[in-house]
Amino acid sequence: MKLTVLGCLGAYPFKGKGTSSYLLQSEGFNLLIDAGSTTLTQLEKVIDPLELDAVILSHYHHDHIADLGVLQYYWQLYPGAENRNLLPIYGHGRDKFHFQELSLPEVSQGYDYLQVEQLNLGPFSVTFMETIHPVVCYAMRFVENSTGKVFVFTGDSGYLESFVDFAKNSDLFLADTYLFEGNERHQAHFTAKESGEIARLANVKKLVLTHLPQHGDLHKLKGQAARAAGKETIVELAAVGKVFEI
Repeated sequence: MKLTVLGCLGAYPFKGKGTSSYLLQSEGFNLLIDAGSTTLTQLEKVIDPLELDAVILSHYHHDHIADLGVLQYYWQLYPGAENRNLLPIYGHGRDKFHFQELSLPEVSQGYDYLQVEQLNLGPFSVTFMETIHPVVCYAMRFVENSTGKVFVFTGDSGYLESFVDFAKNSDLFLADTYLFEGNERHQAHFTAKESGEIARLANVKKLVLTHLPQHGDLHKLKGQAARAAGKETIVELAAVGKVFEI
């Protein structure tokens, strides 16, 4: 299983770097996780966007779906695109307005992942946990069926004790870490300390900080998370183009 970071800033793009978007690949299956700003530009550097097998969305804030519409246009208008199957786009159905936009005739079909307890998606088994955020958002736990490797993405969330069980023994924990230590129990995002504490308690092998702030010292952010995580957990910063082998 391989994760490529396409965008990793929170809220808005800054100095050429985009917002939340990741490409998860296994056994020839290409899954786009969230579609923030600059997704399409970065995706083209890795694969042909027409080679996507599916898209899955944590929630519908603009920094996570900014490029979804242009991806649909790509599938609709690019020469030869009309010969492909519909692009499956998975999201939650609790926001009917945004969910209906996942489907575009002859281009894409939206699916509500809340209709099943476990989503079987290509080589992955995916389960979900609702987070704390101003809009409805879901964290995702991916299990690679052939190896049992586990990748957990928090989506956007403030601190929840339930993340300890949700991220238990994960090989890679991709955590929304928009805030520096000292802002704990925020209603929308983790602090670096909270990301590290969850990783330690969940026995996470590698913690990757994402949804990063545009301002402030990211090395300090990483250091705060690493102190809380302890010596047993590797801590890294997400960066556009960075690849993590899981």
